[in-house]
Amino acid sequence: MAIGRPRAFDKDKALDRALDVFLRQGYEGASLADLTAAMGINPPSLYACFGSKEGLFRAALDRYEQTRGNAFAEALARPSAREAVEHLLRQSAVYQTDPDTPPGCLLVQAALTCSGQAEGVRCELGQRRAKAEQMLRDRFHRAKADGDLPKDADCVALARFVTTTINGMAVAAAGGASRAELMQVVDLALRAWPAPAQKRRRGRASGRAARAAGREQAAVGHRAVR
Repeated sequence: MAIGRPRAFDKDKALDRALDVFLRQGYEGASLADLTAAMGINPPSLYACFGSKEGLFRAALDRYEQTRGNAFAEALARPSAREAVEHLLRQSAVYQTDPDTPPGCLLVQAALTCSGQAEGVRCELGQRRAKAEQMLRDRFHRAKADGDLPKDADCVALARFVTTTINGMAVAAAGGASRAELMQVVDLALRAWPAPAQKRRRGRASGRAARAAGREQAAVGHRAVR
């Protein structure tokens, strides 16, 4: 009796299902039985296609970043640094509370549950987060050179502020925070954003003009009294 070919499976769909498991249970919490059941394959097929559970996780991370990477690229392409940050934060709030996927962010959730036995995964997640932060730093340096950020702006600290806000939102979303609540966090974060250098100069000029006008009015009033 001839042995038939193994049934083909859609790799992208399988990775989406694995992603769902990793998001809900973390890297170490997701067992092979959970993963293969969700993907509709057996363990030998998983190893043949991805090499190992860690290999599957890395492929799932790539898939995750492909689906959400457009928002990051769109944010960096915005005309100003503030618009870039607003787009990134608001899109993060939308993704982290998407009703069709588990809440939060895989790059954050998976890292929080990694033990020493999954050091390779922890390092991988850290490197991916660091890469995103570096891209933000580069964008802010360009904004600073263009006068879109003040000369004393700390681009390293600003990039860390944005990524820390996103990571905190992910933890809050995983804990049940609503999209509206995350948008409130975004609003507060944007209030802390430094004004462009040009606006600062206009603000100082307006302030000086107002003070000069006030002094002139006072002088006129003084002469009138005399």
